[in-house]
Amino acid sequence: MNRNLLLVLFSLLSTAVFAQTGTVQGTVKDGKTKESLIGCTVRVDGTQIGGTTDIEGHFNLANVPAGTHKIVISYVSYKTREIPNVRVESGNTTAIDTELDEEGTSLQEVVVRANKATNTEIAVITEIKQLKPIAVGISAQQIQKSQDRDAAAAIRRVPGVSIVDNRFVLIRGLAARYNSVLINDVITPSTEVDTRSFSFDLVPSNIIDRMIVYKSGSADLPGDFAGGIVKIYTKRRPDQNFMDAGLTLGYRGNTTFQTVQSQTRSGLNALGLWDASQQIPTSFPARSADFNALNPLQRAAYARLLPNTWALKDLNLSPDIRFALNLGRRFDIGDVRVSNLTSINYSMTNQFSNIDLKLYDNGTIANAITQQYNDANYARQTRLGILHNWSARFSPGFTLEWKTLFNQLSTTETVVRTGAQVAEGYDVRSFSERFENRSILTTQLAGEHNISPLTKINWVGSFGYTGRWEPDWKRARYLRPTGTTGTDGQPAPFLIATPNDPTPTEVGRFNSKLHEYVISAIANGEHTFGNPTDREPNKIRFGVYAEQKNRDYAAHFYGYQAVGSASAAKQRDIATAFAPENVTGSEGSFSMLDGTRDRDAYKGMNTYLAGYVSGDIYFGPRANLTLGFRGEYNDQGITSKLNGVDTRLVTNKIFSPLPSVNFTYKLSDRTNLRFAYSSSVNRPEFRELAPFNYYDFNLLADIQGNTTLTTAKIQNLDAKWEFYPSPNELVSVTGFYKHFTNPIESYLLFQGNGLAYTFTNAQSAQNYGVELEFRKGFQNSASAFLQNLSVVGNVSLIKSQVNVGDIVTAPDLSGTIQQYDIRNIADTKRALAGQSPYLINAGVYYAAPNSGWQWNVLYNVFGQRIFTVGNSQNPTVYEMPRNVIDLNLTKQFNKKLELRFGVQDLLNQYVRFAQDFNRDGKIGSDVTSQTAGADQMLRKFKRGSYYTVSAIYTFGRRTVIP
Repeated sequence: MNRNLLLVLFSLLSTAVFAQTGTVQGTVKDGKTKESLIGCTVRVDGTQIGGTTDIEGHFNLANVPAGTHKIVISYVSYKTREIPNVRVESGNTTAIDTELDEEGTSLQEVVVRANKATNTEIAVITEIKQLKPIAVGISAQQIQKSQDRDAAAAIRRVPGVSIVDNRFVLIRGLAARYNSVLINDVITPSTEVDTRSFSFDLVPSNIIDRMIVYKSGSADLPGDFAGGIVKIYTKRRPDQNFMDAGLTLGYRGNTTFQTVQSQTRSGLNALGLWDASQQIPTSFPARSADFNALNPLQRAAYARLLPNTWALKDLNLSPDIRFALNLGRRFDIGDVRVSNLTSINYSMTNQFSNIDLKLYDNGTIANAITQQYNDANYARQTRLGILHNWSARFSPGFTLEWKTLFNQLSTTETVVRTGAQVAEGYDVRSFSERFENRSILTTQLAGEHNISPLTKINWVGSFGYTGRWEPDWKRARYLRPTGTTGTDGQPAPFLIATPNDPTPTEVGRFNSKLHEYVISAIANGEHTFGNPTDREPNKIRFGVYAEQKNRDYAAHFYGYQAVGSASAAKQRDIATAFAPENVTGSEGSFSMLDGTRDRDAYKGMNTYLAGYVSGDIYFGPRANLTLGFRGEYNDQGITSKLNGVDTRLVTNKIFSPLPSVNFTYKLSDRTNLRFAYSSSVNRPEFRELAPFNYYDFNLLADIQGNTTLTTAKIQNLDAKWEFYPSPNELVSVTGFYKHFTNPIESYLLFQGNGLAYTFTNAQSAQNYGVELEFRKGFQNSASAFLQNLSVVGNVSLIKSQVNVGDIVTAPDLSGTIQQYDIRNIADTKRALAGQSPYLINAGVYYAAPNSGWQWNVLYNVFGQRIFTVGNSQNPTVYEMPRNVIDLNLTKQFNKKLELRFGVQDLLNQYVRFAQDFNRDGKIGSDVTSQTAGADQMLRKFKRGSYYTVSAIYTFGRRTVIP
């Protein structure tokens, strides 16, 4: 294997150099009538490159050598026009808008605009090569080839990146909390209630221009990161008028055309909305103490105001559907070039899984089962997304843009759990009927100004909103003694478990809502010293970033209470048990109690102010040193009620000085060595600080915040060797090391019953590894097949260790802060949660432009990683590797119609979560035997292979300028 690897690397390194080229495109009109001229001859003077204008007056000259050229445009009975000094850059597009005058009239002004193409593979490689920090990326062109549906699916193709729960990004093995995400250079808020993370599945792939993942820091990037900084750029403006529409149908094995049980939700559920009947009536007493002070009859009267929507219905699942409409317009208002890009996306998808779940005694032998369940889990997701961008180019030195992105994603999840509490001797039947809506809105007004040829300024004013709702999450659990029978000899009936005090683990209704508002103001400047046309001019960059964030979160839980024995009412099925006639508060029926606590609601406030300056120092044509300093001031606070009084529970004010150094040495025009150092931080998220307790039904666990968390500090070192055989080829090797002080990690509380997680500051941690990436083409091959073939791959090898310490500061279930001595009950040293020891991505792409055929085969796998941290009572849970293969096939007809066929997760391997019973820091092959050296399979299920058929029709030209 080593010899084969050396042969592959030798082949990559010996690739010949290809010429660097760009594109010249534009329109030609009649100078008097302003009508498009058809059939004009357009050529690059001194070359054989040329073409003619089409019916819209448009021309496109590809493969123009980089450099300065003269463009000649001629037409019968019109004066020939020569346009000198047209600069063509490798991988970029230069646009020319001009007019021809009839013989005998004066010439009009020619407008030449250099539009930087950023959404192609060549453009992304070029951008990465020119960046001062170490970075990797993926282009819209590559995303289109892979047919990835959203940003989460697409970004896993990037070196060192993996995905958790199909939406959260891990970079270099570090959990989502260690990454920062920006959309169009504006920091996004966390989209989750109980984690610090951005949900990448909210962003549909067809609105993405490119994604750049910064692995090292620099002064102009946010300082709150350790894994990486992800910048998502949406498409900005079209260069031509166009409209296209796409329709996708999806079939998932073990889901589509199957009959499943689902809940009933009224309102516009297909659009991710709900109506007032699913919310708590405003007449309910606001405080739980006031509600619980009422007598059972009065409380039952309130309970009857909640609709009886517990009944499940059989649902035959149709194929998934996705629809996309894209519209681009460009026009002139006087001398102002105005363009608009609008994209509308809608999808409705289904996922059914039979999940095996086991809990164990965790005593002296492995696999001693105490609880065993099967979860019939059905989830329907709907997504509505809108991108609406306007751009106005007032002059070559002033552009104004308004960019708006809205996405709404809803999940309707129904879980029917059957099984047994083996140790206690009970059969179990549980129900969870949950609806979740997530919305994210960002709208930005941005300007770009060329003050002079040496000075550029850009600014952004942004408003962001994140909303998350869980209206009327219904949960119930039925029990019966195992093996018992009735007087008729049949199995005894199940009875609803109704504790004396309401608890989220038993029957009840949960409601939550989150609103987060973010206002940002950003300004950046750049000044070039000397001649700006120099190949490597010295530059200084500076800027400020101000952000005000406010979050309002509230949760409410009501539990049903049995009045008397209520055995007849408890025996009723889930559809009729809580019908109005059974919720009266009288003997033998149900009433209701309010289980909400003061700390189940909180307000978060965060003020973030940053300023930076950085400069380039060139030591001749080969060496460049970029020095930067960023100062960040952050004021974070949490307010919640204690004994009915608003109380400030957290006040974290901290100034963080963050220096950075990036050094590049050019071994040749195609080979660079890069070294980087940066200091960064990792601040706790609102939810991690808030004392609120959240119950996860699927994991059977409580999650609670810790008000004592402090900001973690990280020192980052990176080194990278990169080789660019041609504009679209790359070979790179990167090594990195990170040292953490006070890293924020999850912690499993040591208690008698159930699982309860919180967050804590460990003493220190380190994370290091190596990444290999390559992109290889065969353009010089004698084989036509190989000329259309390209190979992409990346491998990451990562290792980490966190030193938790002997003493952990964390809250107990009541919220009281305690000091826990964890020696002998939990690992004081372990790998970082979420860190995979290896990541592998590979892809083979084929594209034949003459025939319109494209196909690719993609592969992805990650090494076993910690899913949840454990202790001696409940060992650490690992997510196990899965080999994933995707296939995609595309055929284009007459540049108008495109048909696509895709298969995702062809192998359909089990999703597996296992417990490290023997506490050796890994999961071995033995997960079944009852020995002290075995491990335990906790959760296992299959998602099903996914087959899609898509049709995209273009009604006009489509050239999107990012």
